[in-house]
Amino acid sequence: MLTRFLLTTLVACSLAALTALAADKAPSPDDQYKKLTPDSEEQPGVPKGVITEHEWNTSKVFPNTVRKYSVYVPKQYDPAKPACVYVSQDGILYKAPTVFDNLIHKKEMPVTIGIFIRPGTKPLPPGEAPAKRPDGRPAPASNRSVEYDSLGDAYARFLLEEILPEVAKKYKLTDDPAGRCIAGSSSGGICAFTVCWERPDQFRKCFTTVGSFTNIRGGNKYPDLVRAAPMKPIRIFQQDGSNDIVNQFGSWPEANKAMAAALKEKGYDHKFVFGEGVHSGNHGTQLFPEAMRWMWRDYAK
Repeated sequence: MLTRFLLTTLVACSLAALTALAADKAPSPDDQYKKLTPDSEEQPGVPKGVITEHEWNTSKVFPNTVRKYSVYVPKQYDPAKPACVYVSQDGILYKAPTVFDNLIHKKEMPVTIGIFIRPGTKPLPPGEAPAKRPDGRPAPASNRSVEYDSLGDAYARFLLEEILPEVAKKYKLTDDPAGRCIAGSSSGGICAFTVCWERPDQFRKCFTTVGSFTNIRGGNKYPDLVRAAPMKPIRIFQQDGSNDIVNQFGSWPEANKAMAAALKEKGYDHKFVFGEGVHSGNHGTQLFPEAMRWMWRDYAK
């Protein structure tokens, strides 16, 4: 009897362990977006652009901040000709340099210089202890939400008055607003839209994924603003998923659907891809080559 009891207990414990293990490895709705197309992978015979790293610590728009940024220059760049411009918040997202190598090589997008900017961090006041990362290292005080989630023209001014002129000291950049694209994910996604919304005379292409069009700093107002304002000459590729975040700031899926509805009603040049993903970059990364082709489809003309 004791042996049978021990065997039954062992089987029950093993089943519980297997159930827990299966639960840990349960498929995510995001898994379907992890497979990328060849445009997101390095291809033989395709010239590779060069990426350089820089720091910006003299901002007047966001004083007392420091940030890193990267500049991608494709092999096809000709210093005698102005290059198109692509700006991304949160640094390099969507495997963009590799995608640019492939699409520029195939002439499916113009020669484009990428500027990948990380959010600013601010030094702590004297005597204040820094927050800790999970690994115990100090976490810098991020200015990300102020820069990305805020409505208004501050981030656009930061780009136009500080970062673009700095990059233009070395590279010839186009001043054609149709030749400038800005992209971002989450708070970086609403930031990308805000730049185009505030300064369509400077930026007219926006790629936004899992965008935070929620009430973090008033972003939930955008659908009404879009309906109320005269249509602006901007092009928007928008992505979100049905399993995105819902929290005290709102529902990301519902906010993105409301945004998409307003843009459609107003007649914007707009594409909305709504999948099943979570709050991650997987679906946006998978879509990125398609989005760039769509974004630049008529630029050569």
